[in-house]
Amino acid sequence: MSSIANQALPVLPLFAPAFTAATFARAEFLAVACILTTGRRTLANLLRTVALLVRGSASSYHRVLSEAKWSGLRLACLLMRFLLRHFGSAAPLPLVGDDTVSEHRGKKVYGKSRHRDPVRSSHSYTAYRYGHKWVVLALLVRFPFANRPWALPVLVALYRSPQENRKRGRPHKTPAQLMQVLLRLLLRWFPEHRFVFAGDAGYGSHEMAVFAHRCRSRLQLVSRFHPDANLYEAAAPRRKQTRGRPRQKGAKRPSPEAVVAQSHRQRLNVAWYGGGRRDVEVVSDVGQWYKAGQGLVPVRWVYVHDLTGTHRDDYLYSTEVTLSAQEIIERYTERWNIETTFEELRAYLGLETTRGWCASTVLRAEPCLFGLYSVVALLYWELPASAQDVEVAWVGKTGVTFSDAMCAVRRWLWSNWVFAKSGHAEAFAKIPGPLQETILYGLAPAA
Repeated sequence: MSSIANQALPVLPLFAPAFTAATFARAEFLAVACILTTGRRTLANLLRTVALLVRGSASSYHRVLSEAKWSGLRLACLLMRFLLRHFGSAAPLPLVGDDTVSEHRGKKVYGKSRHRDPVRSSHSYTAYRYGHKWVVLALLVRFPFANRPWALPVLVALYRSPQENRKRGRPHKTPAQLMQVLLRLLLRWFPEHRFVFAGDAGYGSHEMAVFAHRCRSRLQLVSRFHPDANLYEAAAPRRKQTRGRPRQKGAKRPSPEAVVAQSHRQRLNVAWYGGGRRDVEVVSDVGQWYKAGQGLVPVRWVYVHDLTGTHRDDYLYSTEVTLSAQEIIERYTERWNIETTFEELRAYLGLETTRGWCASTVLRAEPCLFGLYSVVALLYWELPASAQDVEVAWVGKTGVTFSDAMCAVRRWLWSNWVFAKSGHAEAFAKIPGPLQETILYGLAPAA
């Protein structure tokens, strides 16, 4: 890439160590083309978007995903290292995780299964989609231009159905077990950092609590809890000269539901979903959560009653018993930002529009789109203030959204990379200002 391109792409060169020089040039080119493209993110469509700048055979760009030797885990490590270097001052660092289903039909698509679609399903109706389920771990980053934290994906794993695992002779892993693998990677890569992970009910099982408790010096878990959870006192120390196995648990404690029914409620004003605040009533207590065969886990649980009546009553918990009720609630409500990330990935980066079917392409294409979301946010963060000023206003809007960031980054790349590299910068500069704006908004629409 030319020096002009490096000025326009200050983040992408960070990933060069994961590739050979030739592969990185093509991978960087595809990343920029993916940002500039407004339709499907197929390789053919990406190359059509910047056709004047394509060098070499189109097949060499296809081989970046299907045959080239590079590691997605190394890309994730490089991205996370950059994020921690610039946004890692808080302790513990907030992580959020969830899974999302991307539709991808076809008889020969690797890893395709039938999955429940949580968006279209309800309590009385279950909708299914054929495609891939991705388990995503993201870091919450507070940018100075946004009024809520953004969930930037850093690690992605493909969930495989029990049927496919049996067919291929692999042990089956649930989404929660895959999330444990991703968390172990972060703990191993960055031993000097502490993390707090917030996940929905699927990632709040007793198994996950045991995992977090084992890593309690560096990992805390916040998730939803069960109203009728089995809570006990800790087992008393074993007395000397006593025969038999030692006790695993102490006296039975009342369930959270029973405690709430007879307890005084405390009022709090807490940060809520979407960046607002809400008045709630809470009840909190500490106990040892027990499950047969897995032992006890100390937890602090919190009952949350929304005083506005727009949100159902909920039970939350944390494996860090020193956290206050307000901290647990606010850690959990921040988890909603990853749902916003999934929606924006579909709307602005073409998640579900890739068409690769072989194993290497499937395991690289959509995970790269998740990573590209983080790259776009960082590119916008590093743009000059004049280039960031393309925000689209509407009633009730109070901060910069990802669509604003996408629009600004696209305009910057068209002006400072495409036109400059293709030799059309001087011709574009001669166009009257209002017409320039019209052209740029056509090339980089305000989504």
